[in-house]
Amino acid sequence: MTSAPAPVSDTSARLAPPVGLLAELTHRCPLQCPYCSNPLELERAKDELPTDVWQRVFQDAADLGVLQLHLSGGEPAVRTDLEALVAHGAGAGLYTNLITSGVTLNESRLHALRDAGLAHVQISLQDVDAANADRLAHYEGAHAKKLRLAEAVRKTGLALTLNAPIHRHNVMRTADFIDLAVAAGARRLEIAHVQYYGWALANRAALMPTRAQMDESIAIVEEARVRLKGILTIDLVVPDYYAIRPKPCMGGWGRGLITITPSGKAMPCHAAATIPGLLFDNVRDRPLAEIWTSSAAFAQFRGTDWMLEPCRSCDLRERDWGGCRCQALAFTGDARNADPACAKSGWHAAFTAAAAAEASAEPPPFRFRRMAAP
Repeated sequence: MTSAPAPVSDTSARLAPPVGLLAELTHRCPLQCPYCSNPLELERAKDELPTDVWQRVFQDAADLGVLQLHLSGGEPAVRTDLEALVAHGAGAGLYTNLITSGVTLNESRLHALRDAGLAHVQISLQDVDAANADRLAHYEGAHAKKLRLAEAVRKTGLALTLNAPIHRHNVMRTADFIDLAVAAGARRLEIAHVQYYGWALANRAALMPTRAQMDESIAIVEEARVRLKGILTIDLVVPDYYAIRPKPCMGGWGRGLITITPSGKAMPCHAAATIPGLLFDNVRDRPLAEIWTSSAAFAQFRGTDWMLEPCRSCDLRERDWGGCRCQALAFTGDARNADPACAKSGWHAAFTAAAAAEASAEPPPFRFRRMAAP
């Protein structure tokens, strides 16, 4: 496996501030979803940033020009200081969004979070079938708790997004997810085919849908987008393994988002720590603005100077920014290679063949998310 090259230069004067800060408050979570995007080696509670450091980071983010604060995990509601963190983020002028599993919150605490300044709640759904949803979450009663929280969010007046990670075990219920979102009063639904990082990569053979299943799911979403215009916004993320062009991962490396891990590492994306040779600054030690403009890890794949062929001469290089570095590493062994989702990549045929082979085979048992790696 090839280590990352030396960082390339970047002109800070041309660098816009990030739109969003993804604050992974904790890796603790009561669910054990086999597609969790968190790393296999989860950070422990004893290493989590304390309240005052997170609050300083939120103010630094606002001063930098960040607009959106996404409070995530793990399950952020296991933090007893969540109300104080929400209040500080909202007080700094950040649009504050809580990304939650929905199984640890009750209506009383939801009211407290709203009063602290929370603007938006995003709840993940494993399925619309309760038994399968609970099986996927490895948590009995999870689905019922999620639906109760969605109703409480609606009654509390907060904006609601539902997130549906799609894979071979629930793809056949895409239309049902859409119906559920409308009934729940959600403003937005994410039909997000699983992206294969972290625990999802470890479970890829158990999760990969067939091409026909994906195509049918997309057709259902496209029809619903027209039918429900003005009622429900549906975001669609398709699996890279069936693509011919890569997505501009996170809008491009180091271009629009900062992720902070529970222990304070600042990263361009949630999977960046898988890339060998990258050194991540910690917000305990360095101001956020300085990390954004001059961190070696953020500069590493920012722009186009780092690119190898075929990316270097591609007309789309400043549209997709080479695709996903973490996916290139995971499949080709070198983060500098073209994203294998791209048809121009020499790895593309093997990439799509892997998906087809796994999707057509009997799925192996899940390796459920645990604090220890599978």
